[in-house]
Amino acid sequence: MPAAGARCAGLRRRLPVLRWLPRYSLAWLQLDLMAGLTVGLTVVPQALAYAEVAGLPLQYGLYSSFMGCFVYCFLGTAKDVTLGPTAIMSLLVSSYAFHEPVYAILLTFLSGCVQLAMGLLHLGFLLDFISCPVIKGFTSAASITISFNQVKNILGLQGIPRQFFLQVYETLRRIGETRAGDAVLGLACLAVLAGLRAMKSHLPRAACMESLVARLSYLIVWTSATARNALVVLFAGLVAYSFQVMGSQPLTLTGSIPQGLPAFQLPRFSMAVPNGTIPFRSMVEDMGVGLAVVPLMGLLETVAIAKAFASQNDYRIDPNQELLALGFANVLGSFVSSYPITGSFGRTAVNAQSGVCTPAGGLVTGALVLLSLAYLTSLFYYIPKAALAAVIISAVVPMFDAGIFRTLWRVKRLDLVPLCVTFLLCFWEVQYGIVAGVLVSGILLLYSIARPPIKVSEGDVLLVQLGSSLHFPAMECLRDAVCSHALAAASPPRSVVLDCCHISSIDYTVVVGLAELRQELRKHGLSLAFCSLQDPVLKVLLSADLEGFQHFPSREEAERCGGAEAGGGGTAPFTSTSESLLLPTGLIQ
Repeated sequence: MPAAGARCAGLRRRLPVLRWLPRYSLAWLQLDLMAGLTVGLTVVPQALAYAEVAGLPLQYGLYSSFMGCFVYCFLGTAKDVTLGPTAIMSLLVSSYAFHEPVYAILLTFLSGCVQLAMGLLHLGFLLDFISCPVIKGFTSAASITISFNQVKNILGLQGIPRQFFLQVYETLRRIGETRAGDAVLGLACLAVLAGLRAMKSHLPRAACMESLVARLSYLIVWTSATARNALVVLFAGLVAYSFQVMGSQPLTLTGSIPQGLPAFQLPRFSMAVPNGTIPFRSMVEDMGVGLAVVPLMGLLETVAIAKAFASQNDYRIDPNQELLALGFANVLGSFVSSYPITGSFGRTAVNAQSGVCTPAGGLVTGALVLLSLAYLTSLFYYIPKAALAAVIISAVVPMFDAGIFRTLWRVKRLDLVPLCVTFLLCFWEVQYGIVAGVLVSGILLLYSIARPPIKVSEGDVLLVQLGSSLHFPAMECLRDAVCSHALAAASPPRSVVLDCCHISSIDYTVVVGLAELRQELRKHGLSLAFCSLQDPVLKVLLSADLEGFQHFPSREEAERCGGAEAGGGGTAPFTSTSESLLLPTGLIQ
């Protein structure tokens, strides 16, 4: 029986749907249906728009929008999260898939495999090395890059390059070629989207409404503001269709989108080109660092969103299970021609505000996308590109965080370095910005480890206290600090006491360094003692069998005894004659 209970608990951990499905109720179903429909009205126009950002045919945005909904319903641990294409992931796909669907689908498969491996090996902690300034720098730069990338569609310009600086130059040079119809419609759509967003943010709470009319008015305004993307795209499509019927078309249209569901098949591991075939190995080499950046950024977005909404709505998530859910969603998504997906903050917020109770709301959203693919793609022909561009710009502008620069200047100015490095280099190439930002953050982290704050108090006993833990890169810094104070003093102290209250662990290199420091001090008639050792550190030092090792239970006792050879308070010195065995060849003096 205990074994069966453990197996059931393990199954529920790996299949979170088993936790809430037995308790599912009709009340939950009603709320999940409402939330799923609301998110579906948001995801369809966004999917078409994000495919444009990724540089892929528009149907691939819809292909990427349903598998994640289905998979997350069974494997996800956050009731609010919705998986699908996002602006950030679309920008990364644009950089690493070279606007080729075959590359994008293979990138989805390989990214899913990486995410699955990380989930199974519990490597989610690697995400912690991507610091907040790097994330803020990347998202702020991405907001500007993606927005400006859509200016050409707002203005109706053709043949604008995708590289950011060339894009800015060409757009400004050819601004005189702007199509009036596209510009007017695009700016009108932006204004309506901004107005509906502001209207939603200033809505009073529904609970404050008392009369039926007030509640009905609230519902109409809230639904219109929440489904604003769908309403704007529908309105723009009707305008374009009206012009088409009248025989003149001043707008640039989306054009034909293949109707029907994508085939369920393995992703292609090679690509035919006019002069031969690109093999799998060459495709992997072409994607390069994208095979690390895409899965890591996908995991980072999903886990961050899940944690934020779990905290807001008072439930817990399992980060490693989230990695598995996203990995499976990408692997299975590659079988239906999806490009890489991740958690969407905007649609997750819509899901939560709609009152979703379980991940089953994703089933409704996925079904709505499938219905759109099966029956509505012929209507997408009339959607103006300017309207989709307005949807994208409206979605990504809030990602730019101007206040982060002022905040970091006030809180910790050194963090502006990785922020600015990431922000500026992302305008050149996204991958360079992210990698450079992570490297700069890593260097700053390593520097703080290698140069910890050291407080030295002089007197009869030279008391040395580290402000943080002691790792092997910091050993030389500690040695210089001790020697510069102990040996350069006019009246050298009798002993040096190292206060280890902040040191939780040490390694072999530190032990070797401490042995060398003790030898150097002994040459000048000084002793080295330790105080406030934590148990793991004491165990390592005792195991190292340092010659003349002595320690005291507290700093006060060490100062009182003056680092004498005999420790006080029942703490006797530990003496060994095998110090030469500890030091590597060349370090024995």
